[in-house]
Amino acid sequence: MPAECERLGEITGQAYTGDGLLDQSEEDTYLNRPARRGRPGRRRRGAGRRTERGRNGEVLGGVTFAPPGSPLADVAGPHEAEFRMLAVAPEARGTGIGEALVRACTERARAFDGLTALTLSTRPAMRGAQRIHTRLGFVRTPELDWPPNPALTLLTYRLELWGHAQQRPGHNI
Repeated sequence: MPAECERLGEITGQAYTGDGLLDQSEEDTYLNRPARRGRPGRRRRGAGRRTERGRNGEVLGGVTFAPPGSPLADVAGPHEAEFRMLAVAPEARGTGIGEALVRACTERARAFDGLTALTLSTRPAMRGAQRIHTRLGFVRTPELDWPPNPALTLLTYRLELWGHAQQRPGHNI
């Protein structure tokens, strides 16, 4: 598990710093480093992590899932989950790993009793991720866009978990 966590930190660092999407103040969170005050990095304290592996068992991507009440949730409401820090190794981009990670978060959210939606924040430059979110039914929620720092405003998306086309198990619509 520590090796997996370390590899996932490397992948996330490559995805965000390599693409110029991360500033110095965010590195501890995304690179799995202990926080400067000696506390564990946020991903390690996170509610859940999902990884995707290649044929040889190597970690090729990962995402952090934040259920309701998680300190990792930035925009999720009371009956919503959120996912964060989705990253795919550069050599594995375009292979469906990112979509598989989003689908895994959606399935996990649907498994929680009482959840109504899954939310996320993304950087404006992450157009590939935005295409995946839209293709999987997420809808832009500009009213929830937020600035983690003065130089950046994150875009938000939301997926209704139990819409007209999907019936909650055990419930009639």
